[in-house]
Amino acid sequence: MNDRPSRPSVLFVCVHNAGRSQMAAAFLEHLAGDRVDVRSAGSAPAATVNPAVVDAMREIGIDISAGTPKILTAQAVQASDVVITMGCGDACPVFPGKRYLDWQLDDPAGQGIDAVRTIRDAIEALVRTLISEIAPG
Repeated sequence: MNDRPSRPSVLFVCVHNAGRSQMAAAFLEHLAGDRVDVRSAGSAPAATVNPAVVDAMREIGIDISAGTPKILTAQAVQASDVVITMGCGDACPVFPGKRYLDWQLDDPAGQGIDAVRTIRDAIEALVRTLISEIAPG
């Protein structure tokens, strides 16, 4: 019998910017480890993201070059405990009683690494706050 409580499931949704949801998911996986089930989704899977996003994450030791967000589905939203929309809340299915957060962040698409670093640091701060709420310790 497994007495371990189930892990909270977090879905990051960024419809138009795969890099932003990938950064957030990568931070949560990096900082929370196996205490949280993490996914990211968008309007379509992305083969690549803005190279500046990959480079900004690699600077701090997180490689996101191999990960790709999944296509956003109602089932993915329904299966998650926490759904974080990143500037695209109107495109995400809403289910009564589910916890939604909206993170308003600048869009790094097409921007250079200096702009992406600022966004990366903002996401890290938000993820650290999230961990303290859903997976303390």
